[in-house]
Amino acid sequence: MEPKNRDFLIHLEAYLSKRDGVDKLLKISRYASKVIIAASVIPESLPLSRRLKSFESSVGVSRKAFRLGKFVQDVNALRSANISSKEELILSILAYGGEGLYYFVEQFVWLGKAGLIDKKYLSNLQKISAWCEFIGYIGSVSLKVKELKKISEDEACLVSTIEVSIIRGIEYNEEEEKIRKLRMKKLMKRLSVIQDFADGLMALADIRDGKGLISGPLLLSSAGLLSALISTHKNWISC
Repeated sequence: MEPKNRDFLIHLEAYLSKRDGVDKLLKISRYASKVIIAASVIPESLPLSRRLKSFESSVGVSRKAFRLGKFVQDVNALRSANISSKEELILSILAYGGEGLYYFVEQFVWLGKAGLIDKKYLSNLQKISAWCEFIGYIGSVSLKVKELKKISEDEACLVSTIEVSIIRGIEYNEEEEKIRKLRMKKLMKRLSVIQDFADGLMALADIRDGKGLISGPLLLSSAGLLSALISTHKNWISC
C-alpha cells in the first residue's frame, strides 16, 4: 500500500493512467445521472433532463470501449489461480470464466451499439452477456466468502497468539501488524462482496428485462452507484 503522505496529484495521475480508473469514474458519472433521473429530481419537461438521459446513454456506450480485450485478465487469473480442491476449481471456472465471457461478449455489444454490427443481434448479445456476468458473480461471491472464512480463522489464531504473549509478557508487535493488515484485507473483501451483490442485482434485472420487484429504476441505479464507489475506492488505494 502506498504511504499516506503520497502527493495527491501524483496519486491521481497514477489512478487515471489505468483504464479501470477512468472506467470507474465514468461509472460513477453514469449511475449518479441514473439516480437523478430515476428519483425525478429534475422534471422531465426541462431540457436538462433530456440532456442528462443522453449523457447517461453516451457514457454507457463509452464504458464498453474500455472493456476491449479485458477478458484476457480473467484468462490469466484462471491460469494463475491457487486451486487446492475440486470445489475451488469449479468456483474459479464460474467466477473467471463467467466474467471473461461477459467481457468478451461485451465487445460485440459495443460494436452493435456503435453501429458496426446489425442492431438486430443486440438483444441476444445483451442477454448472453447478462447471463455470463450473473454466473461470474455467483462464482466470485462464493470464492470471496470462502476467503473471508479463511481470513477470520487466521485472525482468530493471531488474537489467540497475542493473548498468550500478553500473559507471558512477550512482545507481540509483529502479530499486531499482521492482524491490522488482515482486518484491512477482510474489510476490502467484504466491500468486494457487497459490490458483487450490487452488480449481480443489475445483471439479474437485465436477464429479466427489467421486470420484477427488484428491478425498480431507483434501486438498480443506486446499486450501480454503490458498486461504482466501492470499486473506485479499491482502485484508488491499490494504485
